[in-house]
Amino acid sequence: MTSDAGRVLVVGEVLVDLVPEPATPPPAASPPTGASLCVVAHAGGSPANVAVGLARLGTPALFAGRISTGGFGPWLRAYLEANGVDTAPSLRAPEPASLALVTLGAAGAATYTFYLEETADWQWSPGELPDPRTLGATAVHTGSLAVALPPGGDVVAGWIRGVREARDVFLSIDPNVRPGLTGDLGLYRRRLAGLVAASHLVKVSDEDLAVLHPGEDPVRAAVSWAGSGPEIVVVTHGADGASLVRSNRAGEVQVLHEPSPRVQVVDTVGAGDAFTAALLTRLATHDALHPGGATLLDAGELGDCLRFANLAAAVSCTRAGADPPAMSDLAGLPA
Repeated sequence: MTSDAGRVLVVGEVLVDLVPEPATPPPAASPPTGASLCVVAHAGGSPANVAVGLARLGTPALFAGRISTGGFGPWLRAYLEANGVDTAPSLRAPEPASLALVTLGAAGAATYTFYLEETADWQWSPGELPDPRTLGATAVHTGSLAVALPPGGDVVAGWIRGVREARDVFLSIDPNVRPGLTGDLGLYRRRLAGLVAASHLVKVSDEDLAVLHPGEDPVRAAVSWAGSGPEIVVVTHGADGASLVRSNRAGEVQVLHEPSPRVQVVDTVGAGDAFTAALLTRLATHDALHPGGATLLDAGELGDCLRFANLAAAVSCTRAGADPPAMSDLAGLPA
């Protein structure tokens, strides 16, 4: 199944997730003479994960990133292209690829240690980002570290505002907040507020909102965000599913919630990105991936979008690393 109602340009980082593998302990009679750690490299980065998720679900995806020409860079580009992502809008960057060491908790929850000094993803300069209209893109998705880290974060934010001013491209953002990397949280909140107001869709986790609005109910925070400009704001609650908030011109607020399927979790790496890709895909299926489109959907159609996105995220959690499902993986599964 291919969606003809949307062609999505994804802007942001593609990096390497290094996931430690359990090592076999040596026999007690043979004390170790050294230490080693086995890791498996997975392609990652929230925007790149979304692009792959879109392509696997049949939604045409383009990726604009600064991909290194050395080290892991060619492998990352090949991974995107092998999954059907068009990398033509991406630059060939001389800087090295960014790295993230992933630590998995007992329940498969992932935490990250980033190695980002002078790496390729954050060095955007004005004029490097493409015009989505010349690429035939009807929608743009970005977020995560691409809008948080200098110097490129300000460039991407300014580019997004310019795209919104043209009024003919659907804009989607996922903050995917990394508190240890955002620097001045107040400055980050102000930049993010402008991006939220410029977007048509905002997908955010309850963990993100706990950082940005500590002590506030996440759905209440989403209601506030929805009143600032977006057509819909979707909050993910991990195993507890997702909530959608929509505010109309009269100030009336609609809130929907859909639970998530129960699965055996391997890890949660990339689950939120699989959710975003599936949400965008389902909006395209409902011919809503254009400015004003989400305002025309009824509650049943919005609920369908949430259920499909929850299902994709749940399937992703049954796999190691960022490995979003294809449409064939979801066929016949109960949402």
